[in-house]
Amino acid sequence: MEQDQLVYSDPRKQERYDRAYMRMALEWARLSHCTRKQVGALIVREGMIISDGYNGTPTGFPNDCEDEEGSTLWYVLHAEANAIMKVARSTNNARNGTLYLTHSPCKECSKLILQAGIKRVVYLHAYKDPSGLELLGKGGVILDPIELD
Repeated sequence: MEQDQLVYSDPRKQERYDRAYMRMALEWARLSHCTRKQVGALIVREGMIISDGYNGTPTGFPNDCEDEEGSTLWYVLHAEANAIMKVARSTNNARNGTLYLTHSPCKECSKLILQAGIKRVVYLHAYKDPSGLELLGKGGVILDPIELD
């Protein structure tokens, strides 16, 4: 990990904060109305949480994320997309920030992460398609899988 991407110079302190932020992302995921998979996201910059998100339908739509057969509806937004859009509506930005995700990003969300200037992604569970992580790695984003006790 490059030192300028971390807030804390002590790796043990950084790890302690990484675990705390991931536990918060897990709590945020519980807000999702999706039944197949609940995903949470936090964007942290300079030691401050600047945005959050979870997977769900766009504002104004019913909260049901799946159709009658249990398939995810095509218009459901991913947690990281919601977090990036939320920070985009604010006076802040995610440049050089860290994104904490309960599940690694898909390839579509990885493009948003790159465009937002996020430099580090910490994730708990790997997504079924590794294309998103591969794209982020090619884009110079630091990828840090994490395990919680």
